[in-house]
Amino acid sequence: MEKEIALVEGTDMHLEDDVNPEEPFTLEMETEENEIGSPKSEIQCFSSDMGEGSNVVFSREAPLISKDSRISGVCSCSATKLKSHVVAAESEIGDKENFEQEKKLSRQERIELGRMFQSAVSCHDWEPAESLILLADPQTLNDALCITLDSIWFLSTQQELDGITGLIKKIIASGAYDFTRAALRTSFLASCVSACQSQTMHLEDTVNVMAQRLKERLQECNGDEVLKAEASAKVQKFTEWALKCIGFHSRCQANRDRVIQSSIAEIQLQLSAFKTFLDLAGNQLTGKDFTEAFDAACFPLTLFSTSFDPGWASGISAAAIQGLLGMLVEGGADNVNQCFLEASRFGSTELVRILLQIAHRNSLDVDVDLALGFASHYCKIGTMECLVEEGNAIAFLGPLMRAAERGCMQVVQWFVKRGCRDMELCLALTAATSSSQVGVAGYLLPHVPQHVLAALSIEILKAAGERSGGSLDGVAFLLRSDFLGDPTATYAVADSIARSDDESVAPELRAFLREHWSEAAYLDGLKQGQEHYFNFVRILNWGGSPISLRDLPGPLRVAVAYLPLYRECVATGGRLFSQKQRGQLVEAVKKLGGGSLEDLSQGKELLAVLEHYLPPFFVHTRSIP
Repeated sequence: MEKEIALVEGTDMHLEDDVNPEEPFTLEMETEENEIGSPKSEIQCFSSDMGEGSNVVFSREAPLISKDSRISGVCSCSATKLKSHVVAAESEIGDKENFEQEKKLSRQERIELGRMFQSAVSCHDWEPAESLILLADPQTLNDALCITLDSIWFLSTQQELDGITGLIKKIIASGAYDFTRAALRTSFLASCVSACQSQTMHLEDTVNVMAQRLKERLQECNGDEVLKAEASAKVQKFTEWALKCIGFHSRCQANRDRVIQSSIAEIQLQLSAFKTFLDLAGNQLTGKDFTEAFDAACFPLTLFSTSFDPGWASGISAAAIQGLLGMLVEGGADNVNQCFLEASRFGSTELVRILLQIAHRNSLDVDVDLALGFASHYCKIGTMECLVEEGNAIAFLGPLMRAAERGCMQVVQWFVKRGCRDMELCLALTAATSSSQVGVAGYLLPHVPQHVLAALSIEILKAAGERSGGSLDGVAFLLRSDFLGDPTATYAVADSIARSDDESVAPELRAFLREHWSEAAYLDGLKQGQEHYFNFVRILNWGGSPISLRDLPGPLRVAVAYLPLYRECVATGGRLFSQKQRGQLVEAVKKLGGGSLEDLSQGKELLAVLEHYLPPFFVHTRSIP
């Protein structure tokens, strides 16, 4: 289930950190020579279960930056001012006929044209914006297409829709051709806009939230720490670009604290604008482009996931992203299941809910059982609830066993409370035992019916020993717990395996049981107890110690003789002691004159007799389970 993380390097992005809230948010219209990977491609995940993630080309120009603008004030520009700037730009660029022939702007000209175009679009001054299109070269037209398409997610009126769609048509008719970059970039932005409309999200906190989520996500990935740090920085720059863009448009709407909640009517206008763009792009957008745009739209939601209101996916805030993802699927995106599995892995419950709905509406198959495995592996309880209740995931066994092996008590408890079959619980108990997760084993043991344990007792111990990895603490725990509920049966099972010649029994398990839990171990314990007693008597009679043991009170003499055995048994705990310890206790009680041993054959009764002869200050008050 572990994914191998490949961190993809990209071209540096020139993003200034300081943004003056009173200045327009502009675009530096510089096209980089090299392609820049998307935020998702910076943390590209590969899984044997899921196949390769898409390698997305997200942006070729530097993101939105704030510079000293010649047009001051937030959306305070006027058509007159813009027209004067257009005239100035035309005079700077030169004669129009010569411009049509050359159609190549310098870097500084593109930057200046971009600033004016951004201001015109933001202020909905369509005439100046169209005039600027006439001055743009093909490279600048592609950037203008991105700027215009980004603004559709802030539409609120039919008039604005008509203006923006008309502008998009004119830009494409004038020669813009990079539909891939425009689609990927606006998909990423639309996702961020929807996320920021959550009632719990504030723009001032969002950058820090995203950075923290990204850091946590990278910590779960394998890879070189330097590359992970570089990837984190690049993804954060993409995110900062999107959030600064959102902040600028929010300020234009006189709302500095939160993104204004769009109404259903406004969302329909926004989706209509995006549909117009897709229609104009036509077959210029391939299935791969739609797939990568789908990926770019899902990525921010995985980082925002823990900050969403409960039920965000079914609210108005998510309507735009649901509509966007639906259109991308209709266009040919084929990675719904891949994004679904990744969202499950990172606990993006609301995105999981959205993708379930999209899959259902489009009759697509998503692997809810594999997704449950991902979510449980990373202890994403809320996502697990969603996958079972809304996705109808039913494959509990694999995730339950893996959780038991890892000792993830929270996940194990969740599965048990949801309801597991007897055999699933038995196999999970075996898994916990084999990995010596005694806490989980102790929790599962009472939930497995006794008749199942009795029928499979030998197989449970054999399997646990085979997969133990060198530690048999789990096996010892089961035996000490009297897992069959009958001491005679528990001792008999251990002895049977110890004496078995079955080659399927792990040698380490057989040796362990022979030494501690077999009938031979019990006899050895008796013998050791006798030898210990004789040694003590020899010291008592012939010892040369200045302290005469004979002069000590009887209880203290008992303590000298048997306190180490007592402490060993107390430390071991459990309902049963090993056969070797039991043999030593039987011999000790016999020598102390404990009376008939017929009713004192089990550990706790034997230990109680030994405690009776010890001084009270040596007795552990809770030594007997």
